[in-house]
Amino acid sequence: MSTCATASRMAAEPLAGTAATARTWLLVEQSGPWGAQALTDSHLDPAVGRALEAASADTGVRVALIRRPGRHADHRAGAPRRIFLAHTAPGRSWIRTTLIADPAALLDLDFAALGAGEHGGLWEAHAGRPPVLVCTNGKRDRCCAVLGRPLAADLAADGMEAWEVTHIGGHRFSPTLFVLPYGYAYGRAEAPLVKDAVVAAREGRVVVDHCRGRSTWDRPAQAADLAVRELIGEERADALDVAGTEALPVAGDASPSWAVTVTHSDGRSWRVTVDQCAGDAATPASCGAALAPPTYMSVTDIADLTVLTPVVGPALGPAPAAGPSPGAGPAAGSAPGPALGPVTGPAARAR
Repeated sequence: MSTCATASRMAAEPLAGTAATARTWLLVEQSGPWGAQALTDSHLDPAVGRALEAASADTGVRVALIRRPGRHADHRAGAPRRIFLAHTAPGRSWIRTTLIADPAALLDLDFAALGAGEHGGLWEAHAGRPPVLVCTNGKRDRCCAVLGRPLAADLAADGMEAWEVTHIGGHRFSPTLFVLPYGYAYGRAEAPLVKDAVVAAREGRVVVDHCRGRSTWDRPAQAADLAVRELIGEERADALDVAGTEALPVAGDASPSWAVTVTHSDGRSWRVTVDQCAGDAATPASCGAALAPPTYMSVTDIADLTVLTPVVGPALGPAPAAGPSPGAGPAAGSAPGPALGPVTGPAARAR
């Protein structure tokens, strides 16, 4: 019987623009078995899990459980557990960490402030290797366990800061993973690519291959960010930001379309048109789900809006030398170039 991951791979579903959306992540270590809704169906006190869900709702904070790869023996009652808190916005990303004995203490956090990127000196700054989260929750979807657990074990054996995580969305793209602090997600990930992505994160870079997008933004913006990165060859994680996503008017029952404004730290900017389209092949969103054509967001146009003189970004080094580089915008002071027309770069399937 075909799995959702196999069907997705055979249908060649694009990965860009499919990451879960959250500006801030609260990751709570919880050993033992996980159910499909792990916050309320694990050895974490379900009352605490429900309270965390309620406290984080509509704040930009997403709560998930994590555990070390390997055998999942439960903690003894009261044993300290690792907590990570990570904010993913460009130029303001950070990771804070601590050990706690009682997860109920997390209910005292100011979730609205954390979602806005304000940690207030809470806990300690994470100084180790970038945490890598691999989705392995087989009760949510079997592909996550079958494909995710071996990858997590391989990464841990290679000395990485690897953790299994309950859910980061996109079962059909398994094995799926998430790299902090920048919040870029990856799908159909093999160990060599993951290791490249982790090294890149440590160096402040992004690997675009197999990238699903940055969780900071909505899915049209995720696709737009990756499309501009491919267009100009930009790897630096904090070089690009999204100024806004605007829904465009459409006729009748036509599918939605958006204009996403992507900005560069050197002053360049682009207007990226993203259309929602319907796929041809019917595939399951997860194992056992009904077959249905997936929707996907297609980057159809990238227009260069640059009219300003490039500036030096404080953390990104000097601006490029005078004169346009291949794929870059016009030189300082020149008139903006014409729209680039339809492109075949990253498209996003979101269901």
